[in-house]
Amino acid sequence: MKKRWIFSIAAALFLAGVGLYSYQRGGDLNATRSGMLSLMPAESCAVVYADIADVRSSGFAAELYNWAPRPQIDPDYARFLHDTGFDYERDLDRVAIAFIKHENATTVFAIADGRFDRKRIETFIAPSGSRVNRDGHELFFVPSSSGSRKVAVTFLRADRIALTDDADLSALLAHTATGEDARQWRERFERLAGSPIFAVLRQDALTGAALAAHAPGGLQSPQLASLLGQLLWVTIAGKPEGDRLRLVAEGEYGDDRTARQLNDVLNGILLLAQAGLNGPDTRRELDPQLRETYLEILRGADVARIDRGETKSVRVIFDVTPKFLAAAGALAPVP
Repeated sequence: MKKRWIFSIAAALFLAGVGLYSYQRGGDLNATRSGMLSLMPAESCAVVYADIADVRSSGFAAELYNWAPRPQIDPDYARFLHDTGFDYERDLDRVAIAFIKHENATTVFAIADGRFDRKRIETFIAPSGSRVNRDGHELFFVPSSSGSRKVAVTFLRADRIALTDDADLSALLAHTATGEDARQWRERFERLAGSPIFAVLRQDALTGAALAAHAPGGLQSPQLASLLGQLLWVTIAGKPEGDRLRLVAEGEYGDDRTARQLNDVLNGILLLAQAGLNGPDTRRELDPQLRETYLEILRGADVARIDRGETKSVRVIFDVTPKFLAAAGALAPVP
């Protein structure tokens, strides 16, 4: 049970936006951010990062918080909150999460910054966990809900912890990311420096198939599936601007021809979607305010090709607005 809600902290990173800090503060945060991301293993298949401390101060975060339903607190998490005093909505500042694909499983490695009461957390872990000193780190092992793995946790400093369900946390911490793989990850992290929330995925055939399979029904096609399957990298970033969240998704190819094809397909989808919303049946059946909200999203969306030298990219930009949140809350189907 503990593993489930410990890693559910990651869900918080998609529920917010960011405010702007002063130049000096920004420099400090950039150093902290770079330090966290430098610990991400080069063999990762995906990395997710969120600066939640900045997220809390944005206008969009307030809009999202008011819109999002408040789930019932899990009893295990309620006990954890009571015994440790740690509430991720209040005490978690930053988190970086790496997903590492193995032959038969995918493991998770996370670095989290925040306000932790180490003594209370250790006391909470003690009855069901174990403690080991290894390679200069004091490791705490907590059984997972399945019982097949244990979650390993260690304090890197008073305000930073590392945790994983991998077999060897010490090896992950001791590993220095170097070489071409590390350079590729670092290049994309630097490209996303202005975004407080982002995910970077290194593609393989299975990832591309998953992206195609999860496309909305009206967007699924063999052509789109093929184009998504050929992507080398995918980045998704969010940056609040006032009371809205600007989302930027970018897919990278090794050749320009495939990038042009995806660019044409996505632009075609935007045109068809707008035509559908303007059709007589949709005008008659869909609430006018909701229809205008959907049209506003589509009109503001932008699809463009980008030449990055070694790779050719297709970028999609659109804004999530308070109107859109209200429409989503109404659970109205998109035509």
